[in-house]
Amino acid sequence: MSRRRLLAAVAVSGSVTGCTGLLEGESGATPSDGPPSGTPTATERAPPMDSPDAATGVTVTEVSTGLSNPWGLAFLPDESGLLVTEQAGQLLLTDVESGDRTALSGVPTVHARGQGGLLDVTLHPNFDSNRLVYLTYSVAGEGGSTTRVGRGRLERDRSRLVDFEPVYTARPFVESNGHYGSRVVFDTEGYLYVSVGDRQFKNFGPDHVAQSLDDDLGSVLRLKDDGSVPDSNPFVDDPDASDAVFTYGNRNPQGLAIHPETGAVWETEYGERDGDEINILEGGENYGWPVADNSCRYGTDDPVGVSHGERADVVAPVYGWACGSGGFPPSGTTFYDGNAFPEWRGDLFVAGLAKQYLAHFTVDGREVTEVAPLLADSGQRIRDVTVSPASGHLYAAVDADSAPIYRIEPGE
Repeated sequence: MSRRRLLAAVAVSGSVTGCTGLLEGESGATPSDGPPSGTPTATERAPPMDSPDAATGVTVTEVSTGLSNPWGLAFLPDESGLLVTEQAGQLLLTDVESGDRTALSGVPTVHARGQGGLLDVTLHPNFDSNRLVYLTYSVAGEGGSTTRVGRGRLERDRSRLVDFEPVYTARPFVESNGHYGSRVVFDTEGYLYVSVGDRQFKNFGPDHVAQSLDDDLGSVLRLKDDGSVPDSNPFVDDPDASDAVFTYGNRNPQGLAIHPETGAVWETEYGERDGDEINILEGGENYGWPVADNSCRYGTDDPVGVSHGERADVVAPVYGWACGSGGFPPSGTTFYDGNAFPEWRGDLFVAGLAKQYLAHFTVDGREVTEVAPLLADSGQRIRDVTVSPASGHLYAAVDADSAPIYRIEPGE
């Protein structure tokens, strides 16, 4: 397979504005999850072919091309393979050196409509011994569709998942094909976190599903590895609440990451018109959507809710894009904990959809500062990002119908 090496334009930027042609659930006004109008597909673009230079400090390489809307990335622990989900329903095991990939069998049937399909992927913390792979995906059923998490055991020599089983299904099923969430991550204690979107309900106010505790919508869930609910979850003693809910008031969370030093769960979520957020999750807390938020209603300058500061019962984001800023729409996110870029350790990287770059943030406690982005010249929606456990290189997935996976490594 031919591979192209290209120069990443690492332009220093502050607040970026003027975003157009955006998407429903991704800081825009169009109710589809396809590329923004007028945006060329990956196969129509001609990324720059320059060799790296000292001004950028990184080299970007296409390690695999022609993927169909890749959504989630997860490395095997020794970097012997990269698991990639394609939204239409395939799970691929990719060799990041050769670019070769194998479609795995044993993957569940998914509801690939709108923003749904095969979504995120992660490994059990004890993957070396149990070989368990976790997937999130949308499923159809009576009443519509919903988000589900399941797991199966990887048999690499047979290119398959075996004994795949659902472990938790978010409730209720809803007649919508949007805002499924849906990231999945294990924390340092072995708990499983799954994000579930608000399914695009528009009755903004205190009766919105994201403000209701008796369902799983607009929430981040905390589970044991088998899908059961921990006794320590914040609402297990509330008969009117879903035991699985860890936080609520989350609009459409598509990023979850564990801080490498504190072990805290960080989350990114879309606003409506702008209002995108980066949050540190605390069990039992309300993150405001839609009663306290920095969004405006689509097509207007009208605030969705009051500011977070006006309500003592909600938690404000540690970083956000207020209405009028142009937003960002954040998807997959990761903390950098590798050795290839020692100066980046502890920094946060967030995949940007409509803004079409990989955002880079320094983190000091709750202080989050955006610095120079990566892939800023790509003209491509970035869906997910991960760090190789062996080399420490960053890998980013582009959201397009014929898309590459990029490797970001120190410049030559």
